[in-house]
Amino acid sequence: MKNLPNLITVTRILFIPLFIALLVYGHDYYALGVLIAAGFSDALDGFIARTWGVRTKLGAYLDPIADKLLFFSSFITLAVLNMIPKWVTIVVVGRDVLLGITGLILLNFIDLHSYQIRPSILGKMTTVLQVLTIFVVLIGLKGSLLGTVLWVTAVVTAASGFHYIYREIRNLRT
Repeated sequence: MKNLPNLITVTRILFIPLFIALLVYGHDYYALGVLIAAGFSDALDGFIARTWGVRTKLGAYLDPIADKLLFFSSFITLAVLNMIPKWVTIVVVGRDVLLGITGLILLNFIDLHSYQIRPSILGKMTTVLQVLTIFVVLIGLKGSLLGTVLWVTAVVTAASGFHYIYREIRNLRT
């Protein structure tokens, strides 16, 4: 039972090629179904790990990687298919690349065994808005409402990236 959440997370990763294929072949509603299943699996693996006390170090690393892979592949595929503007994908992927680079730099200044990055409210809002963006694109929303969702997602995504960097550098000083 200890590996069930990890198995669910790996299954979520395996959903990604199916999700991309469905998008590429124009089956947006089926792709939306896979996205919903992936979201459900994300909630389920976390619930099982917490409730049953079966958290693992592998799961702690694998779960956010699965989420990022799904978001990256979603935004990149939607941009390549011209379903969203490429600049939105650049903001979404660029934020996480910038955070990764910052993390690598900070590795020189921190003790990995005691260091933990805590989610921020902006980070959680970013996740919700990115999921909402993918959802509204897949249901076919167009026009100014879609434009508003894209802009709000991009602005909050960028703000959360800068906030994380600011917060972690500030924490180094204390």
